[in-house]
Amino acid sequence: MDVKSSFLNGVLEEEVYPYKHTLYIKFNSGGDILIVCLYVDDLIFTGNNPKLISEFREAMIRQFEMTDLGLMSYFLGIEVSQLEGEIFISQKKYVGDILKRFNMDKAKPILVPVEEKLKLTKNGTGDFVDATYFRKLVGSLRYLTSIRPDITYGVRLISRFMESPRQSHLQAAKIILRYIQGTQSDGIFYSKTNDSSLVGFTDSDWAGDMMQRKSTSGYAFYLGSGVFSWSSKKQQVVALSTTEAEYMAATSSARQALWSRRMLGFLQHKQDSPTKIF
Repeated sequence: MDVKSSFLNGVLEEEVYPYKHTLYIKFNSGGDILIVCLYVDDLIFTGNNPKLISEFREAMIRQFEMTDLGLMSYFLGIEVSQLEGEIFISQKKYVGDILKRFNMDKAKPILVPVEEKLKLTKNGTGDFVDATYFRKLVGSLRYLTSIRPDITYGVRLISRFMESPRQSHLQAAKIILRYIQGTQSDGIFYSKTNDSSLVGFTDSDWAGDMMQRKSTSGYAFYLGSGVFSWSSKKQQVVALSTTEAEYMAATSSARQALWSRRMLGFLQHKQDSPTKIF
């Protein structure tokens, strides 16, 4: 649903301190649940009871001037395709816009987002490049990582060099652009399944950061058929061995698993069995 004139629905007569509460959840004694996600003047909602959903829709239309856009197909740059028992999310249009904006829509596609054994340093190689241009490029790619875990590591890597980027850093960014050129339609597919166990995967490199010699941790968590949570982040301290780097990566993923289990329990989707992390 889309709220018309969202900033004109009331007169403020007192001092207001903004609070970014964007997720609302309603339960009832019968086990029904309604989830509403609000972003400025757009909102999406879902639940397990069609009657509860219908009542919410009608109440919002009575209270505010709103447009009912029907089944979600596009939200904040994310395209959503829904069929019976299946959901596919992607950002094909956004990818196309990025490629055109940075004149890479005719570039030759490649198969990987990061060259094997790529090592980037702060000094880099080649001349300095326009820092504003580079930051816009990295910022565009970072938004794409919201549903593209396959480029998260590469984008986080080039994000470390936005202060004084050189040709080698820009070249690494263009490699990612060439990769998404060949994977514009890629996204995340979710299908209805009876097995909705939380499962995680984790890994790390060792001393991959050539400046501080810090390692990078990564994890991805699946719930049923599709991945829903992932991260690639430089570790806070220097690992003295590969074992220590792996241990810190495993610890990071275990923290995420605990948070996810608590959240799933709150959403009435309690995980009864232990969470496996590979």
